Amino acid sequence: MHGSQANTAAPLPPVDRERLLAELRAAAPGLDLILEAELQRPYECDALALYRQLPLVTALPATVEEVQAVLRVCHGLAVPVVARGAGTGLCAGAMPHPEGLLLVLSKLDRILAIDPDARSARVQPGVANLAISREAAAHGLYYAPDPSSQIACTIGGNVAENSGGVHCLKYGLTTHNLLALTVLTVEGEMVILGGSGFDGPGLDLMALLTGSEGLLGVVVEITVKLLPQPELARVILAGFASVREAGDAVGVIIGAGIIPAGLEMMDQLALRAAEDFAGAGYPRDAAALLLCELDGTREEVAAQIVRVQALLQELGATSLRVSADERERALLWAGRKSAFPAVGRLAPDYYCMDGTIPRGQVAPVLEEISRLAEGYGLAVANVFHAGDGNLHPLILFDAAQPGQIYRAEALGADILELSVRVGGCITGEHGVGLEKLRQMPSQFSTAELHQLEDIKAAFDPALTLNPGKGIPILKRCQEYRALPAREAAVD
Repeated sequence: MHGSQANTAAPLPPVDRERLLAELRAAAPGLDLILEAELQRPYECDALALYRQLPLVTALPATVEEVQAVLRVCHGLAVPVVARGAGTGLCAGAMPHPEGLLLVLSKLDRILAIDPDARSARVQPGVANLAISREAAAHGLYYAPDPSSQIACTIGGNVAENSGGVHCLKYGLTTHNLLALTVLTVEGEMVILGGSGFDGPGLDLMALLTGSEGLLGVVVEITVKLLPQPELARVILAGFASVREAGDAVGVIIGAGIIPAGLEMMDQLALRAAEDFAGAGYPRDAAALLLCELDGTREEVAAQIVRVQALLQELGATSLRVSADERERALLWAGRKSAFPAVGRLAPDYYCMDGTIPRGQVAPVLEEISRLAEGYGLAVANVFHAGDGNLHPLILFDAAQPGQIYRAEALGADILELSVRVGGCITGEHGVGLEKLRQMPSQFSTAELHQLEDIKAAFDPALTLNPGKGIPILKRCQEYRALPAREAAVD
């Protein structure tokens, strides 16, 4: 029966906070707990600050054993648990539950081992993404997925959201760069998925857990693949007189059999903000900008630069520039990776979307986004992973102006539904969380949503792991404590 467990679960009993605290202290005497409301304020939301909620209690375990103890106690009392890393997520996926425990994993921040022979690293979930590459650099290795927030975002959160980055076109998302996960179930049982071999027996549960947004288990250890640092990497910067020309160039480059390490695009509003912020030398008069990184041997890179430059000139590039050295390459990427905070200087608030579309639809979708934005009376700066079609429209608004926050949300919903209509999906790397629940039926049929419910219920029958996120439970009412209505959750 579709969704049988999810839709027939008995109502959860009210949470007895004092009993919860007493059992936590008995099970893990050294556990760091935060109880005061003001001290919990830093954890009330993730980077999507539109949605905020204080938890009943915040726990900061320092060991895997303490995480297990927390999960066992909460499971026994039917207390909701929301796991959290650095809080850099953008879908309200780590927003606390008002009657639950927020499980902050930031203290599990050790790089446990680097194995240069196996080209792997074993790390805890609280390790920052960039820290892995810094540690591996001594062995001539690095970790490929590089979200723009890589200096702060943690690898546990990357696994939860299946994060990407500017180099995901050639080297893949988080799921393509994992070897093993150690996961705790809702009952606190430890399960090891994957391993050091190329394949393993049974179902590929590691792929299922990656990107599951904390709905199925809590990741406490990750083994990632490391890659050899390329002999050479160069970035080609190309300016275009129109968004359509830049969008068309993306498909032509890939169609020519060239797979860049990264292929990123920004429209004029975004590139000017990034240039003002980072001083990367972007052409301010361009309507759109492409950044195309090529890496490999010196001979391979030199040959590809010639080919790509010729293609870009044929496609009408108004300006071309090739990074001369590693310093200049880093500067060109610094502009792109600082685009989000740079755009934040253009308006009091912005709302970052995360739809994914086929590469061939880049130009028409950007033109339609512009038309939609005009209808809502809002500006949109577009920054995205053009090579794999992962859009990041940044909707500018002022929350202090009546109605603007709701117009921004409505425009964001239209952009996501547009992405589905052209053959894409509602998320690429940010996840569904609370933010995109309403768009799930646009992408999935009722039967498919029931299947997702069944998977959730198989791992978490009482629906206490990150409840109210990721999957719109089709008959949700008494089976778990619902989060506030979308409008009520907006602060």
